[in-house]
Amino acid sequence: MFTLYIKNMVCHRCILAVEGILNNLALPFKNISLGEVILDFQPATGTLQTLSAQLSAIGFEILDDKQNIIIEKIKKAIQQYLENAPSLKSTRLSTYLADKLHYEYTYLSDLFSSTESISIEQYFIRLRIEKAKELLVYNNLNGSEIADLLGYSSVNHFSAQFKKVTGVTPSAFKNIGRSKRLAIDKV
Repeated sequence: MFTLYIKNMVCHRCILAVEGILNNLALPFKNISLGEVILDFQPATGTLQTLSAQLSAIGFEILDDKQNIIIEKIKKAIQQYLENAPSLKSTRLSTYLADKLHYEYTYLSDLFSSTESISIEQYFIRLRIEKAKELLVYNNLNGSEIADLLGYSSVNHFSAQFKKVTGVTPSAFKNIGRSKRLAIDKV
């Protein structure tokens, strides 16, 4: 088996796009998940270059540097943490990342900050707010339900953080609509 790490995979549509390219190149794979593809075997250099070019054409990048791979694993783990926020309320993000990635949190934090020019906590807040924007625009949820889904301690904390980041309250944002949302890979 051969593992490829791919930058900018952030949703199910990304997985489908990568799967389509792999199928077109007749590259058998075991699994595709956000940021990671497990192939049955290591492709020839020419095939790998073709794969890289096709992925690049739709905004993805094959990572071959260990530090960049760790950064993508951090981002993936943060997204998983956010998806499971209601059940992880008692688990700190730092503990979750250290346990999931098997590195000391200080190492992960320093690496992330030096590479991304933003702290893990700031990235998490941005990601959380973008998810809140999505929920406000596309779902009929109130602030309390969104706060709970995203693991906030209270609706007041959620509203205050939302306003601090976006400049408007969640209810005002809901009235503004879709124009203020970022793509997750732009966070």
